[in-house]
Amino acid sequence: MMSRSNEAAIDEIVASCNGDVRGALRALLLVNEQLEAELQQLYAAVAIGGPFERGSSVLH
Repeated sequence: MMSRSNEAAIDEIVASCNGDVRGALRALLLVNEQLEAELQQLYAAVAIGGPFERGSSVLH
């Protein structure tokens, strides 16, 4: 079962796409692709012993 906050988030996303559910889904897929790319960068940085100092920006 989906929580009310998830339902509200879905409603907000669809509303931001002028009620276009396909547009909202497309936008979410693009955001997901970007997050996956950032995650891969993080994995790569960890694999080669990347920076772990406080305040370092591995992804940006």
